[in-house]
Amino acid sequence: MADINVSLPSRPAKADPASPARLAPAQDAEPMVDLIELFFFAYRNFVSDPDEVLQGFGFGRAHHRVLHFVNRHPGMRVTDLLDILRITKQSLGRVLRELIDQGFVDSRAGSSDRRQRLLFLTPKGEALAQQFVALQSQRIARALAECGPDSREMARRFLVAMIDPEDRSPIEKLIARADQAAEARTAPRTRPAG
Repeated sequence: MADINVSLPSRPAKADPASPARLAPAQDAEPMVDLIELFFFAYRNFVSDPDEVLQGFGFGRAHHRVLHFVNRHPGMRVTDLLDILRITKQSLGRVLRELIDQGFVDSRAGSSDRRQRLLFLTPKGEALAQQFVALQSQRIARALAECGPDSREMARRFLVAMIDPEDRSPIEKLIARADQAAEARTAPRTRPAG
């Protein structure tokens, strides 16, 4: 399998979070406390379904994120996963070790560079990742159905707009590549005639 190189720009250092420029709201911006709170509650419920399953394994949300992205990008490098999750190598190391030790993730040496660690889900890991996708897809589908026609496209546009502008294009490309690869893996294979 080809090495999947995921290139998300490293997040530039931001100003001190306590600096007055970071704390001052935009002068013309209307406070959107209701939407902020809805985001918190929606996220709480969005992750609650997988959280219940994860507890049975002694796992947390970091394990879910690793399973999700390795499922979407089989053969991804550990360094690419670090870029996506924007966590420290130490944090990822602990989570990966647990997933590998319990048989959910397989770490293999790269074919061209043996020092590279490429990540794949085991069948057990794939089953768990698919369970999470199903649970969260059901919740999203119910919400979109309540919002009416074109709600999926509107929700997608809103979520993309919430991403920092410099990250939008790389993230959309990352998602598109994963979608294309998933389609290629599930497309029926036709044999050449002859």
